[in-house]
Amino acid sequence: MSPVRRSSRISVQPSPYNAGVTLFKLEEDVASLALQTPNVSPRKRAQRRGVVKEEEEMDPVKLEGLLKIEYEEEEEDYKMDEDSADEDFGAKRRSPSKKRTRTPSKSPKKPPASPRKRKSALGPPSSELEPPSKPREPENWRVVFGAIRAMRQKQEAPVDTMGCHMAQRHEADPKNKRFITLVSLMLSAQAKDVKLDPIIAHLRQVIGGTMSLEAMLAADEADIRNAIQPLGLHKIKAANLKRMAIDLRDRFGGDVPKTLKEITSIKGVGPKVGILALHTAWDVNAGIGVDTHVLRITGPDVLGWHKFKKKDAERARQSLESWLPKDLNREINPMVVGFGQIICDAKKTMCAQCTLSTKGEDGKTLCPRPNIKSPPEIKW
Repeated sequence: MSPVRRSSRISVQPSPYNAGVTLFKLEEDVASLALQTPNVSPRKRAQRRGVVKEEEEMDPVKLEGLLKIEYEEEEEDYKMDEDSADEDFGAKRRSPSKKRTRTPSKSPKKPPASPRKRKSALGPPSSELEPPSKPREPENWRVVFGAIRAMRQKQEAPVDTMGCHMAQRHEADPKNKRFITLVSLMLSAQAKDVKLDPIIAHLRQVIGGTMSLEAMLAADEADIRNAIQPLGLHKIKAANLKRMAIDLRDRFGGDVPKTLKEITSIKGVGPKVGILALHTAWDVNAGIGVDTHVLRITGPDVLGWHKFKKKDAERARQSLESWLPKDLNREINPMVVGFGQIICDAKKTMCAQCTLSTKGEDGKTLCPRPNIKSPPEIKW
């Protein structure tokens, strides 16, 4: 039997779903299909609503409508599933395309509520029950103060003959006395009294033979700088003297101010200089002048009257003023400064000559840290 020859052809037709798509279909003749197709009846498939049998040929328009119906039913089922899930969890679905915008409120913004204070199981703090107590004064400070005073009365120190109060001896006018006192204190930073006293006398001659405000204003800053060159920081000090003279002329009527707030507003005048200037120039008790000697001797390295060391002179002053009687404010500075110059020097202490290093009846010394092996037996 000779093989059957197949005849086929390709038909072209537009897609019923998209006009821009062309469909190609291979069609064979009837004889070939009859030989190849077995004599078996096609298996019937369960027909769903909207689904077309494979064996039937449907109109493209009708087929498109049925597919659309099926798609809408599936989409509706999907939405129903989502709504039921949201109802189970109590959540409301929001459309992602729409964004909620907050309109600014016209009412003023309320301040945040203060946090609630938790009640302590131990009751209110002690600060609410009792007023703050007075700062505790050091033990035996009066005995120590009296011992230093007694030693200073027996031996003269450079501060007694060359301090800022001695600078006034060069002037007769009270106004010039106050001015030269302020000048002397402004130049005393990082300078010993022995070195400062002759420089003050030399500067007085350089600016015209008298230390007055008018002479300082008329003097050239370079001449002032050269006159005080042996002192430390002579460039800064010369500029501060010129600014100070201008401030006194423009702001304070040509005289030294009488209050600590005013005098410390001048460039180059700190609390120590201002307090000591008011003590000497105006006889005003403005506090304790804490210089390097007072800071070191009353501090933790010697007497332990406060805990502050270098660069904490202002805090040390506040600590001392909190318990020391005010009538001793003026005395403590020259007394302790002279004690540091002749006995308790920072580089070479004379503890063997200090009565604070002597043991008392209880076997203890008034100085917590005497720097001697066998202190002298001196009764005080």
